[in-house]
Amino acid sequence: MRTESCREWRTSLGAYALGQLPAEERAGLEAHLEGCAECRAEAESLRSLGKLMARADPARIVEPAPRPPAHLRERVETTIGAERASERRSRRRRRFGFALGGFATAAAAAVLALVVFGGGGATPPEQQVAFTNLPKGVEIDATLQPHAFGTEIRMYVGGIRSGTLCRVFLRGDDGRLYPAGSFRYRWGNDAEAILSSALDLSRTRAIGVHAGNRTFVAPVGPGGATASVPQLNEEEPT
Repeated sequence: MRTESCREWRTSLGAYALGQLPAEERAGLEAHLEGCAECRAEAESLRSLGKLMARADPARIVEPAPRPPAHLRERVETTIGAERASERRSRRRRRFGFALGGFATAAAAAVLALVVFGGGGATPPEQQVAFTNLPKGVEIDATLQPHAFGTEIRMYVGGIRSGTLCRVFLRGDDGRLYPAGSFRYRWGNDAEAILSSALDLSRTRAIGVHAGNRTFVAPVGPGGATASVPQLNEEEPT
């Protein structure tokens, strides 16, 4: 049965097995071992291990110690960054959902009225667009929602210089650019900008944002498909 004394002496068993315990502590530990079968058995097992360790010769190890692949660090950082971005988007959308309140109820009633009384053609579903090929540390994603007035845009931007003016636009199926409003990015502000454009989502082929002297564009998949094709960073059109 282990006692409080056993717990105190167990921390010294490793040094004792390797012959590294000071003489005074060694004498005290050996006195304890004489009366404790459990600690004595553990000390013997450690002593056997110590003998094997003494026979180990590092010079006999021919092969170098294995090293992780060079790309492992980048893969780990990319995975962690993607998970953190996903968590931030989830938190932002939860907050957005709570903030809608009565607007969501009114919107649901409007949809029900369209179903009951009939309406125009099929409305494209909400589309989530992730900007890719961005500079290191920059994050941009957007959610596009169809409305009677056109398209609502909820955009998140992170990792750019605080105070940067961000001007958002949509590109239609006719190749024209349709302005969708602007916002000023503030570092550390973990919130979405809510904007809108008169362009219908069904006619939208790309979404872009002018951030300072850089422009980033992401495709919007037709028919409600989530855009997944890498976009090119373009010069700001005049």
